[in-house]
Amino acid sequence: MRAILSGLHHKKNLQELELELIDVPEPFDDLAVTFLEKTTKASLTVPISKVVSAEIVRIRLNAADLQIPASEQSEFSWELYLNIRQQNTRGLIQVESEYLSDRHQLTLTSFYQVNSDAEGMALFNLHTQQSETEFTISAINLQDDQLQVIGRSRLNGQAIENQRLVLKNEKQDSSAEWPITHMNLHGLFTGAIPLSDLPQDSTQQLFIRSTVAGTDLEQRVVLAKSLAGQVTQAITPNHRLILVQKRFDNGIRIQEMAAPTLPQRLAHVPSKIGGATKLLSLLMDKVNLAYMRRLFKRGHRPFEQPTLIFESFGGRQVSDSPYAIYRLFVQLYPGFNFVWSIDKSQKKFCRENQIPFVVRRTAKWVRTLEKASFWISNARFPAWVRKPNYVTYIQTWHGTPLKKLGLDIENVSMPGTTTAKYHANFVREANRWDALVSPNDYSTRIFRSAFGFNNQILKVGYPRNDELINSTPEDVVALKQRLGIPLDKKVVLYAPTYRDNQFAEKGKYTFELPFSLDDFREKFGKDAVLVLRMHYLISNALDISGYEGVVFDLSNHPDISELYLISDMLITDYSSVFFDFAYLKRPILFYPYDYHMYKDELRGFYLDYEKDLPGEIAHNETQLLDMIGEKLQTPDMSGDQKFMDFYRRFCAIDDGLSSLKIVNYVVQQIEKNV
Repeated sequence: MRAILSGLHHKKNLQELELELIDVPEPFDDLAVTFLEKTTKASLTVPISKVVSAEIVRIRLNAADLQIPASEQSEFSWELYLNIRQQNTRGLIQVESEYLSDRHQLTLTSFYQVNSDAEGMALFNLHTQQSETEFTISAINLQDDQLQVIGRSRLNGQAIENQRLVLKNEKQDSSAEWPITHMNLHGLFTGAIPLSDLPQDSTQQLFIRSTVAGTDLEQRVVLAKSLAGQVTQAITPNHRLILVQKRFDNGIRIQEMAAPTLPQRLAHVPSKIGGATKLLSLLMDKVNLAYMRRLFKRGHRPFEQPTLIFESFGGRQVSDSPYAIYRLFVQLYPGFNFVWSIDKSQKKFCRENQIPFVVRRTAKWVRTLEKASFWISNARFPAWVRKPNYVTYIQTWHGTPLKKLGLDIENVSMPGTTTAKYHANFVREANRWDALVSPNDYSTRIFRSAFGFNNQILKVGYPRNDELINSTPEDVVALKQRLGIPLDKKVVLYAPTYRDNQFAEKGKYTFELPFSLDDFREKFGKDAVLVLRMHYLISNALDISGYEGVVFDLSNHPDISELYLISDMLITDYSSVFFDFAYLKRPILFYPYDYHMYKDELRGFYLDYEKDLPGEIAHNETQLLDMIGEKLQTPDMSGDQKFMDFYRRFCAIDDGLSSLKIVNYVVQQIEKNV
């Protein structure tokens, strides 16, 4: 017997779900659908309201009933089960789904979507506590000499009245509006702004005005997903360039400027040559990859002397836990052979610090990997790298997990793979690891489930955090002097995560600070400085000119632990950096300016973001600036009960000797094989 969700209809402000039944015995009068909320385990049973045919039935419910009033949750995910209550047949059948809905707005602050999980089972997702000041559109494009916007024209089945598009000038206190027409598709509108109406040399933000239930509204237009696939650049007949861009808060920005002249376009010809060079480089990479695969298939024998290979973030850095282990190993056992696997970009650093290295994807690299005794890495080696049976592979990983990992990601949307393939590759790679370092019981449980990991867990804490525990006030002063940070000012560290929706085009990512540097300088510039630590994927450098002495961009500093040490407080959003910073017992402030959009559209969290964090949440820039001032007055969080509960759960096992424990583990393995 099977039940498949095959459709969704809206009837008088109610939701009517259509189910296809396969091999389900009649009579259908005794059928119902039970909804089970995944987190709270609450349930709701709804009887069949209509039998369309022997294969099709429908139920009717009010989606608002799927919100649990007593719960502090803002998102509810309901599984569906066909509830059979006939005389000779009783039981539950989980409902599959072949239907995926668009978001359906119930109120200004709540919406629902019907989706399916990784196994194809139906999910009815209800989202509440959305911002009343935002209006999510479906698409935006520059075409036919117009800026065209498509979005919803109904709210829970009722028409939204008097909708208009509005552009507000970012530099001038002025705005203009254009009426909206409706499309043939039920519930959608199309709005158009002639490009000739845009003021010259202007930057505008897009809003929508409307009337809902008799109330006039003005809402900021947002687009949760990337602009990929939409037309975001146009040149008008009078040779003006129009650009559509996303702001940091997913809002829409329209820029009007003079189009490039012929000499300016010719100046970009070298970039085209560079594109051809890049294409040639990609072809050579493919040839080199085939060569590497052949080299790995050749028989190799291990070096007679114990040889340890270290790698951090795929060779992009010499840092993190592998570097902490390496530094201690060199001190204690200089007679062993140590080699770093690096990209070419790290050659200078290695030479300056007398670190032996081999460049990745070279014949020497293959030979060294294959003849080594130990691999110590904080990320995955490529799947085509062959691991000999005499190699012990120690995986240190690179953070306590906040966002879902591996098998726990229900729907993988990466190009070139499927959810099933991604899961299989993850498990295959993870079980090449002979030992996996864990910082706490929480991580151990997640690593087992998310990686499908069946080998040894070393629950010793992260070696990279030894520095946080063992450093002295004198060390911190020396660090500040080396980095050029004033000794007489507090330090605020801002370290946000990389967002999947910051993708602009292949190989390029964007970022815009979600708060004003002018406001920070005005309020704290006399007493504090701001240190920026952005994700390495962010391609466009932040322009902090004019903020010298107040703002420091240390995004490329190789050791983030040093930035923790010099900082009096941390501001982050969804990055797992706060797990490590908590070792210092200094204040942490969370600024998830796009929390609901991020959680809905991107990967989920293991922790309850609204309950389990070791700090307060600022939801807008005003709250952020006020809370910074408060936190700088509370340098030690040891007296905060919530913070210390978090500390005992995630940080307590690390005694500053994690590196030594890993070194001892490796030496023990060497001695066993002598």
